[in-house]
Amino acid sequence: MIRPMHEEPFLPAEPAESGVAANNPFRILVCEDNPMNQKVIRLMLEYLGYSSDLARNGEEALATLAMNPYDLIFMDCQMPVMDGYEATRRIRASASLSANVVIAMTAHAMMGDREKCLAAGMDDYISKPIARDLLETLLVKWSGLISKGGRQGDP
Repeated sequence: MIRPMHEEPFLPAEPAESGVAANNPFRILVCEDNPMNQKVIRLMLEYLGYSSDLARNGEEALATLAMNPYDLIFMDCQMPVMDGYEATRRIRASASLSANVVIAMTAHAMMGDREKCLAAGMDDYISKPIARDLLETLLVKWSGLISKGGRQGDP
């Protein structure tokens, strides 16, 4: 079936019984400037049982992080005002924020992009368009570390 681009992304009517969010409740910040991408990732997270807050650029992310505790940040790399690379470098430089797990979200899937994200201090990487099963895999992968109080190396 072909759907116009303005329709909601396809998700089954009922969430899967993954148990990821039930077993690993944590606070998530989505830092993404594109309204469609915001909607897609937030719907996927909701489907998996998570709620999330939104920042539209790195500067907003830093301001939000200063006011609210989060366990995991999905960080777009290319944004106006302050990109995800710079925002992540600032998160890592802050003693109060450095324990946050930061997962890069980028449309770039070329060789070297993952390494660039990791060099900026991001913990992991997911390419857009984001597949729900890969998103769930990342949440499971990092849940153990998050439940122990944050980032202290690879899971």
